Amino acid sequence: MKTSLLGSIAGMLCAASAALAAMDPIVIKGSKFFNEKTGDQFFFKGVAYQPRTGLSSSDPDPLADAAGCKRDVEAFKDLGLNSIRVYEVDYNNNHDECMKALEDAGIYVVLDMPSPKYSINRSQPYWDHDLMSHWAAKVDAFTKYGNQVVAWIAGNEVANDVDTTPSAAFVKAAVRDMKAYLRSKGLETPVGYADNDDMEIRMNLINYFNCGDEETRADFYGINIYRWCGDETDFQTSGYADVTKNMTDYSIPSLLTEFGCNINRPRTFPEVKSLYGSDMGGTFSGGIMYEFTEEDNKYGIVKVSYGDSKYEKTGDYDGFKKAMAAAKPQGVKMSAYKPQSKDSTCPKASGSWKVSPDALPPTPSEERCQCMLDSLGCTFKNIDLSASEGKAVGEAVGNICGLTSCAEVAYDTSKGEYGNYVACDSNQRAAWIVNKNYVNQKYAKCEIDGADTVAVKSPKVKDDSVCLTKKDDIGSVGTPSSNVGSGSGNDKDDDSADDSGDSTDGSTSQDDDNSTSGAASAAATAFVKLLAAAAVAHYLF
Repeated sequence: MKTSLLGSIAGMLCAASAALAAMDPIVIKGSKFFNEKTGDQFFFKGVAYQPRTGLSSSDPDPLADAAGCKRDVEAFKDLGLNSIRVYEVDYNNNHDECMKALEDAGIYVVLDMPSPKYSINRSQPYWDHDLMSHWAAKVDAFTKYGNQVVAWIAGNEVANDVDTTPSAAFVKAAVRDMKAYLRSKGLETPVGYADNDDMEIRMNLINYFNCGDEETRADFYGINIYRWCGDETDFQTSGYADVTKNMTDYSIPSLLTEFGCNINRPRTFPEVKSLYGSDMGGTFSGGIMYEFTEEDNKYGIVKVSYGDSKYEKTGDYDGFKKAMAAAKPQGVKMSAYKPQSKDSTCPKASGSWKVSPDALPPTPSEERCQCMLDSLGCTFKNIDLSASEGKAVGEAVGNICGLTSCAEVAYDTSKGEYGNYVACDSNQRAAWIVNKNYVNQKYAKCEIDGADTVAVKSPKVKDDSVCLTKKDDIGSVGTPSSNVGSGSGNDKDDDSADDSGDSTDGSTSQDDDNSTSGAASAAATAFVKLLAAAAVAHYLF
């Protein structure tokens, strides 16, 4: 019986291992993708795949729609595709049937880590435990499909103008942390970024995501581009030549993560010839056409509905099929390829690029944030604020941070300054601010109008400095940030000595060292807007 049982277990393990390795691994060498088994260069021939028509829930997940997936796989094969990009999935669903159908057709999957509810907000960016835990759950749900998940995208068009460039620092921190998380799971799946081809900031973005330590750099770079509009445009006049020139000496792979201008329909996709030919084939690793299904934005090549096994071709279908049939990129063998490119130089902070190259936001740490909460002498009765409480707290912390330093829970990307608790969630950061106000008032009142607060006579944690050594969400031992303002707001002796003045409105007090700082005031204003919005909505954008 023992022998039989051991044999069964061994058989199961072998089957699981075979399942993980069913599709050939695609690996990166220099600026190119390769099939590790055959040594051939790999070019993405894919489509964006996010059907929405007929969806009955608010959480689209095409990889859980078995009927739709099997329907569409037949079209993928007819088009000669080898990959799809999927923006949204629900990690709670079962994806086995769809992923098996895709595997049988030789289709690799590129997945976006964010979703609309759990993404880095371009205007008020943060990277915290809540976001990372949802991204990690998505990774965990798809780990069992092994090599079939060929790449992850950690951000799609997040920074899209000068004012939103600070978000790039948080996306790069997310790239760093999700690469580390994948490695902790024994996976080397590449993590990249997809930009929106904004001419004013694109070179800074391109360089930023490929500079610094290997642990923090993106593994590949994607460009979403819609410049080539019809047969009257060509490689030069479309601007594709300029985009290609920008990436010629790039040291990591680049691909078009979206393409397909729809100004002139039916589309004939003339850019495909350049993408897979001599114009771009030596620089780009193929691309992802936007998009497979016809939705309200009118980019689709088929019309489908969730759960329906039928599909109808649009006028663009045959044009795309013809273009892809003619796409025969001439790659190089992995053994013969000798990378020559160097890593990019980090752009310096400027008026058009509001990110310092010297530091990134910290890795989220649930343990650190909980420890901080346990150190507070004044906090919320319920850390999960209601919508009305969130609004009240947002107004209050605006007053508080306008008069005292909130550096421990705030950031300045232009200077590369990130507080020790900047990776805590919005309500946790608000609790820290409320406590700072309590300390500034010499512990007179633990009150915020419109929110239930409570004074803690004997906090579990006496000195919050121990919180800074707590492990982060990947398991590494934390270290204090070296670029924050003085005074954490949690140590009674230090803060009571530095702060003076009574509150004039019952909710704020002045910190003499910081009240005259215009930069701090501006940062606090932006920070407070996020806190209020996050508390009302019950999640960070």
